Amino acid sequence: MSSHNAAAPYYFVPGPSKWPLMAGMSLLTTMIGASAWVNDVSWGPTVNYIGLAATLAVLFCWFGDAIRESEGGQYSQRIDYSYRWSMGWFIFSEVMFFGAFFGALFYARSITMPWLGDLDHKAIWPDFVPHWGNTGPAGTVQEFKTMGPYPIPTINTALLLTSGLTLTISHHALRAGERGKTAFWLFATVLLGAVFMGFQAYEYHHAYTELNLKLTSGIYGSTFFMLTGFHGFHVTMGAIMLSVVLLRVLKGHFTPENHFAFEGAAWYWHFVDVVWLGLYVVVYWL
Repeated sequence: MSSHNAAAPYYFVPGPSKWPLMAGMSLLTTMIGASAWVNDVSWGPTVNYIGLAATLAVLFCWFGDAIRESEGGQYSQRIDYSYRWSMGWFIFSEVMFFGAFFGALFYARSITMPWLGDLDHKAIWPDFVPHWGNTGPAGTVQEFKTMGPYPIPTINTALLLTSGLTLTISHHALRAGERGKTAFWLFATVLLGAVFMGFQAYEYHHAYTELNLKLTSGIYGSTFFMLTGFHGFHVTMGAIMLSVVLLRVLKGHFTPENHFAFEGAAWYWHFVDVVWLGLYVVVYWL
């Protein structure tokens, strides 16, 4: 919300918008491309990139409309409540999303693996040892090395924890009306997120080329790349959100009293931090 809401209507109802339909179509294109890509279909990567580009374009235009409505004095306190509830439920849905993947990891590691190694299955796979990170009982998975917590995951943990601190400093500066300080620490947060993604890209390259750890490396590889990959995607989206907020800070859109766009992006970023701490412990240490 902006500061220009003194004459805002009781509740603003926007006109018909094409953006929800276009967002759905672009996301569908993205997932079709991603599904084809993981199944080694030649056109998968191209369609995936087209879908991602279209999604970002739709979000840019859609959020632009919302920003213009806010700066035009259309948003009252009720719209602020609506945005807060919406962002809260969205983050809750993200908690459930990651909860499903953590649940799959727990089931595979703590239930399925011991079950495959019990006495009933020794007659089928007498040489199978039920430790996490193996190649499976049937021997169809290529040999690979597991990913440890040093050094990159630990460095990335420090980067994300530091980014949470810089974002909090930026928020306090905004509430104090110190726009320059707000922009500086917000830029530092985005930069830390970018460095995090750079390290993760290097980690993936190291996994594929030196450890032979791939998405096809059994249940270990699939859970590792699904959890860390989706988290990396969320970090990227969070960095984009904070970058947009940074541009708005530089344009003078926020006041100490009205700045939910900043707060909503900050909620999302702190959520991403918490998810990473769970990943760091469960995926890299245990």
